[in-house]
Amino acid sequence: MTDSYIDIDISPDQVMSILSQQEVRALCDTQSSNDELRETLRRCALAVLNCGSQSDDSKAILQQYKSFELIIHERNRGIKLGLRNAPQGAFVDGKIIKGIQENLFAVIRDILYINSEIKQNRLFDLDSSESITSAVFHILRNARIFKSGADPSLIVCWGGHSINRYEYDYTKEVGYQLGLRGLNICTGCGPGAMKGPMKGAAIAHAKQRINNGRYIGFTEPEIIAAESPNPIVNNLVILPDIEKRLEAFIRCSHGIVVFPGGAGTAEEILYILGILLHPKNKDIPFPLVFTGPEKSRAYFETIHQFIGTTLGEAAQNRYKIVINDANCAAQIINQGMQQVRDYRKAHSDAFHYNWLMHVEQGLQTPFIPTHANMAQLNLHPDIPSHELAANLRRAFSGIVAGNIKEQGVQAIEDFGPFEINGNRKIMDPMTHLLQSFVAQKRMKVSTSDYQPCYILKH
Repeated sequence: MTDSYIDIDISPDQVMSILSQQEVRALCDTQSSNDELRETLRRCALAVLNCGSQSDDSKAILQQYKSFELIIHERNRGIKLGLRNAPQGAFVDGKIIKGIQENLFAVIRDILYINSEIKQNRLFDLDSSESITSAVFHILRNARIFKSGADPSLIVCWGGHSINRYEYDYTKEVGYQLGLRGLNICTGCGPGAMKGPMKGAAIAHAKQRINNGRYIGFTEPEIIAAESPNPIVNNLVILPDIEKRLEAFIRCSHGIVVFPGGAGTAEEILYILGILLHPKNKDIPFPLVFTGPEKSRAYFETIHQFIGTTLGEAAQNRYKIVINDANCAAQIINQGMQQVRDYRKAHSDAFHYNWLMHVEQGLQTPFIPTHANMAQLNLHPDIPSHELAANLRRAFSGIVAGNIKEQGVQAIEDFGPFEINGNRKIMDPMTHLLQSFVAQKRMKVSTSDYQPCYILKH
């Protein structure tokens, strides 16, 4: 044991403070009988405890703390967690930081709930689109995300974890402007453009004497190690996979702000465009703003050009670009809240969960980025734009996996870069976009000499 690690037992606070003896026994039995589940719990718990990490190399992080153990102790009135060889940064004077403690038990709550109540429940057919949407709803309801009857106010903020300081400061300013208008923030829970808006909104909420501001973080087991939850998150939710995480963003939110980012942000942009371009969603209002400081203008010009070239003008018309004007970006989003409210009220849709938004099953089914699957993607301009957007989303999802997810990184080490094939009209603008990400150092924070995990062919 070194000074960098700590052993401690901790009790739950609010998230899992009241359990029956049967529930406690089930938790302990499940953990002891399922090696895969136990390892998922351990890794996600480590990511929460590693809050503030400057590395996005999940494989290296897991190797650094390979001796970390998570033990669930059974008690008559609940559970207690045993942490062995835990990162010392999660503690102050030997006591765990309260926010980290809450997020740690959120991990236990969500992963065990998904395993016992979703995956093993015959009521949920995860090969059915309707059932997947229902499963996402139940996971979020169990995490107490919904505020029934509350007016639309939850804004998703997407953007890179590897961004420049001036971009990070701008995300805080936009978050501040959103917070002044009483809007709440939901992000991917990590650092960079996920942390900045929450930090800005928290200051604005304090000024407006809003004492119940919401800073929600959605993550999933494969990404959480590379994007540890930032300390402002006050409601963390673990979804089963990236597709259900992305659907949770869309179903819960009332608008989206996109900041500069890399392949992961491109994946998110293509996901929402794949939904908004579907004919069934053409009349549904959903404010979408791309924004950044003046120095990021070229970034958005490249993104805009890529979308226009591959998906067409209809896709470009679904968002607005705002450069260096946080107040304007927040105003556009805030004005959109009334449109969202009016539409959902007129169509009897819930304010807290967007049931009417149609999400194709292809955007819900987990895409496993193997070399074979990446090589077989249909990237041709003769398919409907919403289908092309979905396939491009899969391509970028594979690049994210090859960059920072443990299994993806290992696959690249074992078999070399992914080969992505497509029509020249798609692959040329994609090449240009990815080259710009590499030149601007948007792919990874943990290396200055980025080696692409992909080869593009046409």
